[in-house]
Amino acid sequence: MPDSNPALAALDSYPRTPLSHCPTPIDPAPNLGRSLGIDLSIKRDDCTGLAFGGNKARQLEYYFGEARQREADTALITGAVQSNFVRMAAAAARKLGMQIHIQLEERVENPDRNYRNSGNVLLDRLLGAHLHSFQVGEDEGAADRALDALAGELRTQGRRPYVIHLGIEHPPIGALGYVRAALELHAQWLATGQAFDAVVVASGSGLTHGGLLTGLRALGWQLPVHGICVRRGAQLQLPRLQRRTREICELLNLNGLVREADILVHDAVLAPGYGKLNDATFNAIHQTATGEGLMLDPVYTGKAMAGLIELVHCGALQPGQKILFMHTGGTPALFGYQGALEPFMAPDSD
Repeated sequence: MPDSNPALAALDSYPRTPLSHCPTPIDPAPNLGRSLGIDLSIKRDDCTGLAFGGNKARQLEYYFGEARQREADTALITGAVQSNFVRMAAAAARKLGMQIHIQLEERVENPDRNYRNSGNVLLDRLLGAHLHSFQVGEDEGAADRALDALAGELRTQGRRPYVIHLGIEHPPIGALGYVRAALELHAQWLATGQAFDAVVVASGSGLTHGGLLTGLRALGWQLPVHGICVRRGAQLQLPRLQRRTREICELLNLNGLVREADILVHDAVLAPGYGKLNDATFNAIHQTATGEGLMLDPVYTGKAMAGLIELVHCGALQPGQKILFMHTGGTPALFGYQGALEPFMAPDSD
């Protein structure tokens, strides 16, 4: 990573607490790639460590960097019941000797017992997190305000809380972790000569997608980044990414770097919505497991791979192209979704 790069220089002005195992490897996926007619590789950000790993480790390095700078002793975060982010935030807090309060939002209708007790929820409890329920599932602002209210209560008890906000009204500090990931990817390309024609990544909060895109453009790398919608449709996700990339650029003093044409979002495999399985997602999970021995989750990586497959089928990704898939983790959620997965599986499947 060139020390003279202006994005890297700006990154170093933000406090950061190392929490992840980086650089993460890039693994070939020849069987799955051959079946799709592309040259497929996978960036293994499921291997970042920190309580089963995932992309959020990179983001949390900046949130907890700021928390430690403020001498916080308690972290608060909100997310879906099977959120990977809250699980990893709990692990980071414990690693740093902090208390952790998790607010679990009801984003998925009629979940079964596994969803409420296994997977990430089990890990949250093992990590000793204080769990709070938030009945509204699709109101980021209200969820953040509820966290702020809880932080106020904790202050009256003598705690020093730090809130990790997820709503659009708060600065995208965590995205800096994926600006750094772009620099890492560039260094891997320079070391190996392994170039790519496009990247495919899950697009939810917009911080992983936006940070990666901004970092690539800061390097002068015009690699297309296809974001697969996992939380909201493309009509809503596009303006969210426009705002987030603008804010990330402002954090790095790189205003105007990312153009509107750079932001690619696709929602063909989103229905019936966040955290809900469909045929395309299950087929992607199954095909990746049986073809590469690699696990994807139903909420993020499974839908992202389903989106990649759809991009091949519709011609947006061309035969023979070198495609990089960002595996952002989420494996523990598989156990929380056992009930949803079982109807899709044949009784005696190989």
